[in-house]
Amino acid sequence: MSFPTGFHLGPYELLSPLGAGGMGEVYRARDTRLERIVAVKVLRSDLSSSADLRQRFEREARAISQLSHSNICALYDVGNQDGVEYLVMEYLEGETLADRLARGAMPLEQTLRYGIQIADALDKAHRQGIVHRDLKPANVMVTKSGIKLVDFGLARFASGPAVLSSASVLPTQAANLTGEGTILGTLQYMAPEQLEGKESDARTDIFAFGAVLHEMATGQKAFSSKSQASLIASILEREAPAVSSLQPLAPPGLDRVVKTCLAKDPEDRFQTAHDVRLELQWASEEGSHANASAPASPRTRARERVAWITAAVLGLGLAGAFALRPREREPGTGERAALKFSILPPDQTAFQPGSLALSPDGTRLAFIAAGPDGRNVLWIRLLDSLEARPLPGTERAFSPFWSPDSHFLAFFAEGKLKKIEASGGPPQVICEARLGRGGTWNRDGVIVFAPFPTSNLYRVSAAGGEPSPLTKLDPRRQENSHRWPSFLPDGRHFLYFCRSVQPENRAICLGSLDSEKPARLMGGSSNVLFARTSAGNSEGFLLFERDGWLVARKFDAGKLAFTGEPFPLASKVRGADPLRAGTFTASDTGVLAFGVGAASDLRQLAWADREGKPLGMIGAAGLYLGFDLSPDEKRVALDLVNLAGGREIWLMELSRGVASRITLSSSAEVFPVWSPDGSRIAFGSSRGMGGADLYQRPSTGSGVVEPLLESEGRKIPNDWSRDGKFLLYGFSRQNAKGELWAISLLGDRRPFPVVQLPSNVSQGSFSPDGRWVAYVSDESGRQEVYAQNFPVFAEKWRISTEGGFQPRWRRDGKEIFYLAPDGRIMAAGVGGNSSLDVASPRPLFKTEVVGIDSVEESRQYAVTSDGQRFLLSSPVQNLTAQPISVVLDWTADLKKR
Repeated sequence: MSFPTGFHLGPYELLSPLGAGGMGEVYRARDTRLERIVAVKVLRSDLSSSADLRQRFEREARAISQLSHSNICALYDVGNQDGVEYLVMEYLEGETLADRLARGAMPLEQTLRYGIQIADALDKAHRQGIVHRDLKPANVMVTKSGIKLVDFGLARFASGPAVLSSASVLPTQAANLTGEGTILGTLQYMAPEQLEGKESDARTDIFAFGAVLHEMATGQKAFSSKSQASLIASILEREAPAVSSLQPLAPPGLDRVVKTCLAKDPEDRFQTAHDVRLELQWASEEGSHANASAPASPRTRARERVAWITAAVLGLGLAGAFALRPREREPGTGERAALKFSILPPDQTAFQPGSLALSPDGTRLAFIAAGPDGRNVLWIRLLDSLEARPLPGTERAFSPFWSPDSHFLAFFAEGKLKKIEASGGPPQVICEARLGRGGTWNRDGVIVFAPFPTSNLYRVSAAGGEPSPLTKLDPRRQENSHRWPSFLPDGRHFLYFCRSVQPENRAICLGSLDSEKPARLMGGSSNVLFARTSAGNSEGFLLFERDGWLVARKFDAGKLAFTGEPFPLASKVRGADPLRAGTFTASDTGVLAFGVGAASDLRQLAWADREGKPLGMIGAAGLYLGFDLSPDEKRVALDLVNLAGGREIWLMELSRGVASRITLSSSAEVFPVWSPDGSRIAFGSSRGMGGADLYQRPSTGSGVVEPLLESEGRKIPNDWSRDGKFLLYGFSRQNAKGELWAISLLGDRRPFPVVQLPSNVSQGSFSPDGRWVAYVSDESGRQEVYAQNFPVFAEKWRISTEGGFQPRWRRDGKEIFYLAPDGRIMAAGVGGNSSLDVASPRPLFKTEVVGIDSVEESRQYAVTSDGQRFLLSSPVQNLTAQPISVVLDWTADLKKR
C-alpha cells in the first residue's frame, strides 16, 4: 500500500514518495528526533505476510548495516509498525549514473575518479564477505560529494544462501529490479557465470564494474543486442569494443583495466576490487603525465611552456595543479604522446555550453561562466596557470572568438559586437548586432559573423563600421539561417553551417570573401573549424559535432578537399539543444579543448511564492525556450526543442505535469501566446513565405492552423489583449532595429506600428484594461522596461531603474513585474487614469531563469492573476561542475588514417 503525506512510521514523517521496487516503496521522510531528511523504504504490504520475504528484507538490512564507507549509502535504522517493515537510510540528493549516462560519456578524468570510488566501495563490501550482485548505473548515485553505491538487495554473505529478489534503497528513482525466482542481477551487466547459473563471488561484481566503467568512458554499453537471447550470447562469446576504439583520447591503462574486468573466465579477471582501484589510480596518473617530444619549432616552443602538466581535481570549483618539465618520448615507440588534463570552471560556476575559444597561439582559453554577481561574463585562463580571471565589462557576453594575433577577443553582448584586449581594458564596440551565432576574424582585419535575427552572414572591419551582407540563403533548399563561421588559414575562405527547415538539407558549407557562390562540403548540423597539423601546413582536420560526438576528418585547406573519412574523438560535446554550437575549440599549435554541455541546457517548470519559496516542480525537464500560462492558470503552452533541433508547441496540464503536442511541422513553431478566453494559441512559424509569420490554432489541438499574418520580416508573438481584439508582436527586418507592432483581429486584420524607435524594442505586454503597453528598449544604452499609451501614443514612462526584461502585468493592473539583469523578480506598483502613476520598483526574490536579455527566450516566467505565485523556467543544473578536457599535441595519439 502507499502511504499519504504526513503519515508516521515510528518517529519518521513521510513527506513524499520517491520510487518503488520489486519489494519496497521508497519515501522521502523527516526524522522528527534528529530533524534530518532520510529515505524510508517500506516492504510492500502484499508481501509482508511472507515469512521468507521478511527474512530477506531483514537480511538486506544486516548486509547494509555492516557497510560503513563514504561511497556506500548508509543505513540508519530498521523498524516495524503494525506489521509494516521498514528501513531508514541516508537520503541522497543527486541523480543516478544511468541518468547521467543518458546524456553521453563522462569526461575521462571524471570516469577515472568515479571509477576509483566505486572500486573502493566494492573492496570494502567484499572484505566483509558481501557481494553486490546487481551493480549497474541505476544502482550508482552521483551526488555533490561523489559516488554512492545503493541497492545491496541482491547481496549475500559469501557463505550464505543466495538471495533471489531485491528492493531498491535508491531514494530518488524507481529501480529496475529482479523478480522473484529469476536470474539474479540485470542482464546487461551480468557476468558469464551468472548467466550460466554458476556460483558468484566478488569477481562477478568486478565484471559488472568493467561494464559500467566501459559505459562511463564511451557512452555506449559494453554489450548490446536487439534481443535477450543474442545479448546473452554476446556476453558469453564476444569481446566488448576497446574503450580506445570509441574514445581515442583514453589512456592505455584504462583500456587494460576494462578488458581485464570483462574477461569471460573469472580466473582471468582482477581477483580483488583493491587491485582494480590501484590499476585505475595508475591509469589516472598515466593520463596526466607528460611523455615524448621532438625538437620544437618556434610555435611549438610557446606550447612547451605548458608541456608537462598534472591536472589533479581537488574538488568542485578547483582547477588542476600544474608542474612544468620537459616532454619525454613514449616508451618503446620513439613517438610523441598527446598530453591530457582537465580544467574546472571557477568556484560555484559552470561553463556555458558552446562558449570555449582557444587563442590561436594555444596559450589561453577563453570561456563564458557566471561572474561574482551571477551574470555570465567572459573569463580567460592561461594554460600554465591555476586560475582563471574574469574580464570586467563583458557581462552577458556570449559566442567569444579571438583575433588571429591572440591579442583581442570579440564577443556579443547588449545588442552589439564588441572586442576587448585579452590583457583587460574597456570593451570597444565594433558594430550593432542584437544577438549572435558565432564569428571569426582573419589577418586582414575582416570579421565574418552571424547576427540574429538576421539570417545570413555579414562582414565588418574589426576596427568598426557598418556591416554588409556576405551570404545569401538558398530558397531551393529552404535555408533559414547561416551560422558559426570559421576562417580557413588563407583568410579568404570560411566554413559555416547552413540551416534548413528540412533536416536533410542542413550542411557544413564553404564560403569565400571573394565570391557569393558557396560550396556544400557535407551534410551536418554543427559548428565546424579547421585544425592544422603543423604551422604553415595546409593539411589538417575539420572538427565538428555529429550525434553528440566530436568528430575529425582529414582536410586539405589548400585544395579545399577532404583527404580522409571521419572518425570520433570524444563524446557529448554539445548542449542538449541539437542546434547549439558544440563545445570544442582548437588552436593553430595543436591544442584541443572540449567539454560536456548537456544538463545545463535542460529546464524545468516550478512554482514559487512571492518570497521565492519553492512550491513544487511541474512535469519533466525539457528544452523549453519559452512558455505562456493559460488564462485559467491550469495549462501552460511550451516552446519546446525536439531531438531533431526543430521547435514545436506543446500544452502541459499543470495539475498532472502531462504534456501533449499541438503543432507538428517541419517548420519552426515558436513563441506561443494564449487568447484571453483560452480557446486558441497564437504562435510564430517559418511555414509561410515570410521570415517568421503569425498563425493560430485551437488549444484543443484539433482543427486547422490558420494564418494571421504572412508578410516580409520576422514576427514574434508577444501578447493578446484581454478584449481579444489585438495581438501584439515584435517585428524586425533584415539588419534592422526591432519594433513593436499589433494586428487587429477584427475585420481585415490590419497590422500597425505601436512602438518605433531608433533603438531596439521588444517583449511587449498589454495592461489588463488594454490602455497601456509595457515593453523593453535599449534607448538608454541598456535594456530597460518602459510603458506607453495604446493604441495612440501620448506619453511614455520608464518602469525599471537599473535594467529590466520581460515585463508582465498583474491581472488587476496594479503591478508590473519584470526581471532585473541579475535574475531578480522586480515589482512596481502602478495606477492612474489619464496618466500612469509608477512607484519605485522593489525586488521580490532571485530566480535562476536563463536568457533574460534575449529576444529568443523572452518568456521564462509567468505570474498568477493575484500576483502571489510565479511559474518559473529554471535550468536543471549539473550536480558537479563539468570539466573541460585539454589535449596538447592532440594528433600525436592518432593512428595513421
